[in-house]
Amino acid sequence: MNLNLTKAKKPVFHSLKITKKELLTKTIFTLEFEIPIELKENFAFESGQYLSLKGKNLDQEIIRDYSLTSAPFENKISLGIKLGDKDSFTTDLFEEYKVGDFLEISEPKGRFTLVSKPNEHRTILGFAAGIGITPILSHLKNILHEEPRTRFYLFFGNANSKKIPFKNELDDLLLLYKDRLEIFYFYSKETTDLLFQGHLNDKKLHLIINQILNLDDTDEESTIWDAVDEILICGTGEMIKSLANESFNRGIPKKNIHFELFDTFNEDIYPTEQEFPLIENIEVEFKVYGENFKTNLRNNKYKLLQQLLDQGFKVPYSCKSGICGICECTLQEGDVELLENEYLTEKEEKTGKILACQSIVLSKKIKVNFDSV
Repeated sequence: MNLNLTKAKKPVFHSLKITKKELLTKTIFTLEFEIPIELKENFAFESGQYLSLKGKNLDQEIIRDYSLTSAPFENKISLGIKLGDKDSFTTDLFEEYKVGDFLEISEPKGRFTLVSKPNEHRTILGFAAGIGITPILSHLKNILHEEPRTRFYLFFGNANSKKIPFKNELDDLLLLYKDRLEIFYFYSKETTDLLFQGHLNDKKLHLIINQILNLDDTDEESTIWDAVDEILICGTGEMIKSLANESFNRGIPKKNIHFELFDTFNEDIYPTEQEFPLIENIEVEFKVYGENFKTNLRNNKYKLLQQLLDQGFKVPYSCKSGICGICECTLQEGDVELLENEYLTEKEEKTGKILACQSIVLSKKIKVNFDSV
């Protein structure tokens, strides 16, 4: 996605050499890069993070984000990339760059991460669709390598069996971790067993729980679903919303449901259940891209970000769902209620950080700074 970033959020780029380029399917390829010794610390990363690639397309500077498919212990940087149309930045990447060429790559970022717990027995589920496998793959490799007592169940959706990216790597992992890894493939455009036909959503999760995650060999008195510790989801907004809500409604705490969005999504992941007192004629002061602005909101029926966008202000955002953190800002005056938050830590919230896309204003005046992050 091409984003307008505040000054403080602009990533730091380094020129890295391409060491491998491989077409995995008709629409997905992988790139690997050489990390010079002097940049090893700069490119230390956690599974689930991503990098930005910078280049030009149609005479415009483009910055795009791509998830790491490598795991930290592999000591390499590899990315999974989906091809766009013939004039897209990704098509230029694939057609114009070869092994030995250099690309501008940002340092790792992102918070689709998990705390490693090598001494615990854990059950982790991964749900991915298409290119959404990329951060899940990094997690899967790292978890099985670092946590000898953890088992991982991957549910992977694709159009058909010929369009499965990273299939060879997944097959190798199945052989290596056959006692702790199970992978189930789902196809939306290929006839197969009814359970595995169609998109991954709440209805499919219901079937998965009852037909796959039912009997637990490690505990005869419970099911595999009962033992789930963490859930990782990566795909479209509709897929995330459907699976996350079904998981929550079936007993998994929201803090244990992690997701990464691979497209723009303007809806909340979880429904808003709270009611707030109506406040009208709200005075707003904010700073963005080095400029100060003042405006008034008619009331607080809608979230701060959406109201500023509706008034034509160019404030930074991507998902509008509390996931990406692009609309992070500092609340300097006034009160807001943060509805959903998959990005900020408790410590950051205590210092006044908020997400504009999830903020309901609760005072007659607020002041925020998008540049102070």
